[in-house]
Amino acid sequence: MVRTFNDPDDHGVHLLFNEWWAHAPTQTISDYVDALKAMEGAEAFLASGYFADQLSMEELASYPAGSLGSGYHDFLKGNGLEVNLATNYSQLHTFMAQSGQLDRMPKEIKYAIIRGFQIHDILHIITGYTPSGLDELSLQAFCLAQLQFPYFGMWMATSTSRMTFLEPNSIVPVMDALSGGWQFGRDVQNLQFERWEKRFEEPLADIRREVGIEPEGLRAAA
Repeated sequence: MVRTFNDPDDHGVHLLFNEWWAHAPTQTISDYVDALKAMEGAEAFLASGYFADQLSMEELASYPAGSLGSGYHDFLKGNGLEVNLATNYSQLHTFMAQSGQLDRMPKEIKYAIIRGFQIHDILHIITGYTPSGLDELSLQAFCLAQLQFPYFGMWMATSTSRMTFLEPNSIVPVMDALSGGWQFGRDVQNLQFERWEKRFEEPLADIRREVGIEPEGLRAAA
């Protein structure tokens, strides 16, 4: 945990998240699972075990202009994130599970975190958050508001610890990012359980209206 607080670029939150389960209190683990199961839509989400098929930039480029799929393509290409499509989070977790690191991580949490990684960049598109530092932090707070999950909470803990003990000049922008993302996530429909890859052909503006976001995304809603 201290390694992540000191240098989250060197020891990311995803590593802290996986390492934490060996030390997590049993009741805390149960509380997280109970909270997840109690959410509207969670039962069907967990029962489905859905993962999207591997995508390609060529496939995404084929979707009509203005669609969710086209927006996803442009986001990845414009930010040099094409490599994200090749990242197989299921294989990563299988490797870590075989090492024994994830022995105390419940199956519901294992599925939710891998699926969460799969839709992360899609949520950037729908919300309008860029991949810049503060916008990334806002998106993590947005997700915590919609899904009370330890991974997102660890982003909050890391950010507030760093601003308090290492970077006091960042207190105002960090707190603005956290509070803005949190409130935004509370104000709109839950985006966490949707099979967004099945909706790539739909106009992005229509999807945003459906979930309670202005057609132009966060910037118009702010």
